[in-house]
Amino acid sequence: MPRLIKKTSRKVGLPPGTLVHTGEKKSDKVKITIMDYDEAQLEKKEARTIEECLPFKETPTVTWINIDGIHRMEIMEDIGKAFSLHPLLVEDVVNTEQRPKMEDFDDCVFVVLKMLSYDEKENEIKAEQISLVLGTNLVISFQEREGDVFDPIRERIRNGRGRIRKMGADYLAYALIDAVVDSYFIMLDKLEEKMEDIEEQLLLNPGPETLNAIHVLRRKMIFLRNQVWPLREVVAALERGESPLIHESTLIYLSDVYDNTIQVIETIEKFRDMLSGTIDIYLSMASNKMNEVMKLLAIIATIFMPLTFIAGIYGMNFRYMPELEWHWGYPAILFVLVAIGLLMLVYFRRKKWL
Repeated sequence: MPRLIKKTSRKVGLPPGTLVHTGEKKSDKVKITIMDYDEAQLEKKEARTIEECLPFKETPTVTWINIDGIHRMEIMEDIGKAFSLHPLLVEDVVNTEQRPKMEDFDDCVFVVLKMLSYDEKENEIKAEQISLVLGTNLVISFQEREGDVFDPIRERIRNGRGRIRKMGADYLAYALIDAVVDSYFIMLDKLEEKMEDIEEQLLLNPGPETLNAIHVLRRKMIFLRNQVWPLREVVAALERGESPLIHESTLIYLSDVYDNTIQVIETIEKFRDMLSGTIDIYLSMASNKMNEVMKLLAIIATIFMPLTFIAGIYGMNFRYMPELEWHWGYPAILFVLVAIGLLMLVYFRRKKWL
């Protein structure tokens, strides 16, 4: 939490719309790629300046401008001016601590969502903010760094597979959101494998490291829930079709994304409940283990109580104790002590206390 406060405190006192990058710098350079297409033709290029994007601003074809790297404020300001983006919109793009949301600016629709991936080597979930601007025949996507889950969409555009080349910019925006949501299922599969490993360890040889692994995974689930839960409202708002930029033919596909989002949320909730149950199982097993130890110690103490009593009697220093001068007294007492111990062990066995 202090880290988040430190980031957002940079904007305190600044006017609304002031561009301040509040996230971590995840890319050394800014890369701008353009894909302009319709059903008949496709043009793809990498732009070196914002001016190279301007010819695609008013074309009747669908244009997808993808920007990797949002840390250079002069470039972000130029993009905002070139495409007449609201200053508050651009401000939200560079503030990577945004929660998923959707805002309608009349001439464009602004969507923020989180692209999540699971790093198995570092055993952590990495989150990257994806910002989408849907305009007339235009989609602009902003990413913190190069590398995403959109390669299948690029491949479909290049090969003309499916209906993406026949549909408008709203369908492209849907496809990008759908790709992000689908990637959540891949991450959840990996987390489920982690849960299965923890459950196996819990049954075989639970220890403090098992409890620590459960708590770490539970924190991951809480983080996931915070990142994914608001997305339900985002997709629901898009599905209502209140913006003229979203055509009725795309609403049914957004409905499918909404169903997938609900499924992801329900899976996360199920995993959280399972982890809570796993913690209860661990505590129960630890308690049972402690009870077994205490029962064993109680049985040992019970066995030694009569032995200690008999030994205590003959350890008294009275002068007149006839048994002390008996020739077979010592072996007889040892025999009695052993017999008592054995009889008590047999009794405990029959009671199934051992």
